[in-house]
Amino acid sequence: MQEINESLIKPTYVFASCKAWHRDSFNSLSADANADWCYVSNPEELENVLLMSKPCYIFLLHWNWIVPEAIWKAHECVCFHMTDVPYGRGGSPLQNLILAGHTETKITALRMVKEIDAGPVYTKRALSLVGSAEEIYLRAGKISVEIIQWMIANNPQPKPQEGEVVLFKRRKPEQSGLPNSGSLRVAYDFIRMLDADGYPNAFIEHGDYLITFSKARIGSDSVVAEVEIKLQHRK
Repeated sequence: MQEINESLIKPTYVFASCKAWHRDSFNSLSADANADWCYVSNPEELENVLLMSKPCYIFLLHWNWIVPEAIWKAHECVCFHMTDVPYGRGGSPLQNLILAGHTETKITALRMVKEIDAGPVYTKRALSLVGSAEEIYLRAGKISVEIIQWMIANNPQPKPQEGEVVLFKRRKPEQSGLPNSGSLRVAYDFIRMLDADGYPNAFIEHGDYLITFSKARIGSDSVVAEVEIKLQHRK
């Protein structure tokens, strides 16, 4: 029986994201002919891929579901979080950071464990919080690709988190109502932090109308934004 030369077997990696804006990042990684890459966008696709392969890493860039314990115990699952953990563990990190007045943060790559965002850290990279939410997510995706390439090349061992734990709460759609008061900067930040595909834009309700805001720009004495007006669906 002919023996298989293991050095000729290409490693497999899984790229998991439920956001379309990560497709370009995946395409740049999958161009590497020395590895097999699988893109998954939901839990069913992830489970199907794992039935057919044993990846070296599962990279979870933007994932809206809890990964079953059986998966993260059997595979090296790397999640990417937009805070300098242990500060900012939890949901809606971008929005919570901007609301707290931060202008920059870290993209943290950490090993998945049972407690959310509590795993040991592979590395952290600086991330600017300038621009709309979508612009920031795209920027974060590029940095995540750099981290992924670095991890594949160096196979780092993660280190436990250090410092005080600060938890963020996941925001709900009804919290996207534009504040009733504050500075122009407050209004601008609120609109831009929600301006990404798949997120409920900042809004105000006026009688039968739902008015949403996007593409905000701030000047010395005004905020200019694109406005969409829809009739509200009342129960």
